[in-house]
Amino acid sequence: MTEDGAVDEDLLTIGAFAARARLSPKALRLYDRLGLLTPAYVDETSGYRYYRHSQVERARLVFLLRQLDMPLARIAEVVAEADGVRAADLVAAYWADVEERLAGQRTLAHYLRGRLSGRSSELYAKFEVHTVDVPEQWLITEKRHTLEEELPTWIPASLGRLESAAEECGGTTGAPYVVYHSEVADVSDGPVESCVPIADPEAARAWATENARAWGATARLEPARRLAYTRITKAQVAAPQIHAAFEAVEAWMEGEGLDYAGPCREIYFADWDKAGPEDEVCDVAFPI
Repeated sequence: MTEDGAVDEDLLTIGAFAARARLSPKALRLYDRLGLLTPAYVDETSGYRYYRHSQVERARLVFLLRQLDMPLARIAEVVAEADGVRAADLVAAYWADVEERLAGQRTLAHYLRGRLSGRSSELYAKFEVHTVDVPEQWLITEKRHTLEEELPTWIPASLGRLESAAEECGGTTGAPYVVYHSEVADVSDGPVESCVPIADPEAARAWATENARAWGATARLEPARRLAYTRITKAQVAAPQIHAAFEAVEAWMEGEGLDYAGPCREIYFADWDKAGPEDEVCDVAFPI
């Protein structure tokens, strides 16, 4: 606005600005409502929106980011970032997440096509099943009732706490793993137990006593077991495609006439953060 109440000539009506930005007025009103692109001025009497030409670049950026199906919260992070390199890094990180999700969905779609067409046995054949004898070992653990959608958050958090605590318990002696004591789904909450093998049982018991109330921590001796397992990639870990791996091991056990000797588990032997979607990171296993 100028001092005499007239609209600044530098301002563009929403129609003129939409033409410059190659967007519709409807899209601009949506961006305003979402807080992604606020008009430079809104007339209090008429409600008309006005924009500056300098806002065109931001308007186009918001439009392009929406073409990537980027969530609005992440778009807000990108457009608010003054450092262009940092903004580019945010886009790169988002697209890496998309590619990881698509890799998992590709695996799931392949599995579902085979299952629905009656070719489950062919799908299971791609999972090579082995057995391994695991000696008894002392563990520090956390146990929690949790739904399937909460697992991607809770598992790394709990294993991170346990691996840090293991430094006080003589260090780790094996790969961390997660035990499913009962079904975990969108309506079934386990419980689930995160476990880290450690070297010093006395220190582990002391740690568990201190943390039992905060984290449901325990220290226990896991007996020696024989496991039937199959190795899967990072993309295959995501639910529900991981269920194909579990089913493949169960089918192999049935074919071998073997019984369950305990709850199923996921053993994480690789650095999750450094692994790509097709890198092997986890063994899906059943005690037999």
